[in-house]
Amino acid sequence: MSFPNLSALAVKERPVTLFFLVLSIFAGIYSFVALGRAEDPAFTVRIMMVSAQWPGATPEEIERQLADPLETRIQEVENVYHIESIIHPGRVDILIEFDDFTPSEKMPQLFYQVRKRMQDQAPLLPAGVLGPFANDDFADVYFSVLSLTAPGLPMRDLLGTLDGIRDRLGRVSGVQKVIVIGEPKQKVYLEFDSQKLVNLGLTPAQMFAAIEEDNRLLPAGRFETAGPRIYVRLDNDLTRLEQLANVPLRIGNQLIRLNDVASIREGYEEPRQYVVRSRGEEAVLLGLVMEKGENGLQLGERMAAFVSDEQARLPLGMTFKPLTNQAHAISAAVNLFQFKFLVAMLVVMAVSILAIGLRAGLVVGIAIPVTLGLTFLVMLAMDINLDRITLGALILALGLLVDDAIIAIEMMIVKMEEGWDRVRAASYAWSVTAAPMLFGTLVTVVGFVPIGFAKSGVGEYTGNIFWVLGISLSLSWLVAVTFTPYLGVKMLPQPAQHTGHSPYDTAGYERLRGWISRCVRHRGKVVLATVLALVLAVIGMATVVEKQFFPSSDRPEVMISIYMPQGTSIAVTDQTAQKVEAILHDMPEVSTLSTYLGGGAPRFFISILPEQPDPAFAKMVAVGHNKADRDTIIATLQQHIDDGEFPEARVRVSSLLYGPPVTWPVSFRVVGPDVQKLRETAKALREIMAADEAIRDAHLEWDERAPVLHVAMDTERLRLMGLTPAEVSRQLQFELEGGPITQLRKENRLVEVIAKGHSSSEARLAGLELRSFDGRKIPLAQVGEVTVRYEEPVLKRYNREPFIAVHADVVGVQPNDMTAAIWTASEALRASLPPGYRIDIGGSVEQSGKADASIQKLQPLMFALMLIFVMLQMRSFAGTFIVVATAPLGVIGAVLALLLFGQPFGFVALLGLIGLAGILMRNTLILTQQVADNLAADMLPVTAVIEAAVRRARPVVLTAIAAVFAFVPLTFDSFWGPLAYVLIGGIAVGTAITLFFVPALYALWYKLER
Repeated sequence: MSFPNLSALAVKERPVTLFFLVLSIFAGIYSFVALGRAEDPAFTVRIMMVSAQWPGATPEEIERQLADPLETRIQEVENVYHIESIIHPGRVDILIEFDDFTPSEKMPQLFYQVRKRMQDQAPLLPAGVLGPFANDDFADVYFSVLSLTAPGLPMRDLLGTLDGIRDRLGRVSGVQKVIVIGEPKQKVYLEFDSQKLVNLGLTPAQMFAAIEEDNRLLPAGRFETAGPRIYVRLDNDLTRLEQLANVPLRIGNQLIRLNDVASIREGYEEPRQYVVRSRGEEAVLLGLVMEKGENGLQLGERMAAFVSDEQARLPLGMTFKPLTNQAHAISAAVNLFQFKFLVAMLVVMAVSILAIGLRAGLVVGIAIPVTLGLTFLVMLAMDINLDRITLGALILALGLLVDDAIIAIEMMIVKMEEGWDRVRAASYAWSVTAAPMLFGTLVTVVGFVPIGFAKSGVGEYTGNIFWVLGISLSLSWLVAVTFTPYLGVKMLPQPAQHTGHSPYDTAGYERLRGWISRCVRHRGKVVLATVLALVLAVIGMATVVEKQFFPSSDRPEVMISIYMPQGTSIAVTDQTAQKVEAILHDMPEVSTLSTYLGGGAPRFFISILPEQPDPAFAKMVAVGHNKADRDTIIATLQQHIDDGEFPEARVRVSSLLYGPPVTWPVSFRVVGPDVQKLRETAKALREIMAADEAIRDAHLEWDERAPVLHVAMDTERLRLMGLTPAEVSRQLQFELEGGPITQLRKENRLVEVIAKGHSSSEARLAGLELRSFDGRKIPLAQVGEVTVRYEEPVLKRYNREPFIAVHADVVGVQPNDMTAAIWTASEALRASLPPGYRIDIGGSVEQSGKADASIQKLQPLMFALMLIFVMLQMRSFAGTFIVVATAPLGVIGAVLALLLFGQPFGFVALLGLIGLAGILMRNTLILTQQVADNLAADMLPVTAVIEAAVRRARPVVLTAIAAVFAFVPLTFDSFWGPLAYVLIGGIAVGTAITLFFVPALYALWYKLER
């Protein structure tokens, strides 16, 4: 190499080298302590929500008048991937997902563009529409969710205490923001006797105007004096109920008070739209969002102290405790990393000691923490936290970063055994191994380029694998050419007296030489057999190996979803939720239990997609003490479900999954213009899915129609009675549900005053009396005929097209395999669809397709960079071809390992397979460089090839064994397990094949004499 011999410099300037070695160790310790901790890497959820309400409108009217124009404006924003609208009576929620390749820094601008268009569209929407409201905090991931309960105490006491806790929690260091979840909306209800109002000649409008005039806050003027400016204040505050009760109402020339014609009570919205319970007790939650880059372990410690202090100051009867806490997951991950790191380091040292001796093994062992310490330092400088991805990448690096140290120290040992002094041997190791090690390292790192630069959510989530591996492997090369020679000079023992015999003349090397010689003689058969094995492995990967997207999480949460028939009231949904709560309440395996009625749970884990408001839905989160407890909870609940204890609902129990949010693993969208045709097609698809024994609970996402009471009015007759349809609607709304008439100002909240009649039962609808403009009483039966009709309780649209989704769980197979089987089985159904209708694949396959596509786009760049580095080292097309030809050989061992241990092939395993190509090419690069060195030493070509394989066998096999054993601890990790198996099988088999395949291929390519 053109720059100075760093190894010679390191052993020459030993005090300087020792200084930097010690400095590196202390810098690494400091950096490890200072690094931020988080459960998952910083990740941009490219989703926002837009909601709008139109009280009284049917889903069809909402679809035409709200959803369609809002979706049209949203589609004008760039980088919109898809729009999914969920329409209920009087409400639409629009989920907007942006392209995965959208840069994170661009998201605030896109969110602004959506909000701006919604504001522009608002004046063009029908009268009475509330919103649209844009929510770009939808993607917040809560570090901790805390509950405040007060069994038997008034909710207003709990809310008053909650405000103080929220304010103090927001001042804790490391907390970005605190969100209140599940707070019931306070209301004041005025309940009128409609008959009495009619008899007194009072109209609701008159009463509402009187109340508003007494409550409205208006400026009363001011004047200037020689001293201060004087403001005039009026006492027009109705905060206290007695003030509201005394509002005067005028009847002719008389005055009566409001409480003479109405009963007044404080309460909360009826019915409740969203209810939260903790262990069966109504609760209000605080969701805590951690600041970016904060140390999650330290924040967890501060939070534990905060919760303890707050519990001590709470009034008697109140309980404040965490329901979910990322600090526990972070602590477990860091502790597990430290344990696996220690195990891996001891394994590598043991392998090195057994292979090359005690002191050489210690040199290799010292190189590991030094390299990792420098890696921590660079990570700190680059603001890379310790999280699930980086911790796994560091353990992965343990099996790779020892290669350079082993190669360097092994070369020193060989030369010392040949009689060289240790300083000269250290310098020689640089001249022979530094360049191939460097380019081999670069080839290995480049293998992970698609992961580091993938423009997708998954790429952003896992991208730090590239950076951590790139940093650690590059530093491992630097350590191997500087600190390792220094430590070798200091620690390696003096070898026995040189006898003149080559260290490669032992019996073991002679046997290896014989095997390699036979491979060279039968080169054609060896190459053909290897190619056939590769072809079979590729076929096996495509057919026999199970496929998945991301593995299941090992977190202790159990997610229970309760789906009632669409249109079900929240009170009925609550009855089923209470049945599930009763089962879980006394289970010792349940640490915390929370229930969410009318919507999904807050996003406490990055892979959760909270469900939208729906009175027919409830979510429960049961947290076990550990993974075993979680599995017990799931098995217990599943048994109750299988026993038919919830015939009224679809109850689903599941654990959390890693990766992008996927609600149902197997899912299809039936898309088309006519809802009835969608139903027919979706039901046919459901039958196809249900026919497979591995499918569990195939169902349509929505199918039911809900009853409504329809009043058929004759408008001409209505006019003759002195009524209008709008007036009939207002009077019915007043009688049955009521409506807001003003807002009371109570401390830091606005409390709506709801006016309603006593006739709240639909059974009395026909007996209601309306009042005409001239004061006459008119029974509702004279206004029109009341009949029962049916309408869609929900409509869903995907990119402005109606759709019905068909979902299912799977048992015993992977979702991707099952989706492929159903797609094939439904070919005839898809072919029979009329124009304008189609079936789309959703679920795991859709998400994995996006992730895989983002990786595949960068694979050409990866191959180009690999070729560049290989060519720079080999400086010949033939040598480059031989190196590249070994890249896919890892598939053989990977497939064997996946099949042998029953592991699926998914996105995480794909990362390992991509990186495996670089690892094997690195070994081949060093091997072929040894061939070139042998040829330069005037060896015969055949001898040069055989001897190169023999001489590089020990470091190649040693590094492979070290890597395999270092990856073993990762096999027990739920996230990294498939990747570890791929690397273990690929490196073990690939290394063995390389030692025998490369010499055969080299001899075949160059047509060497046998």
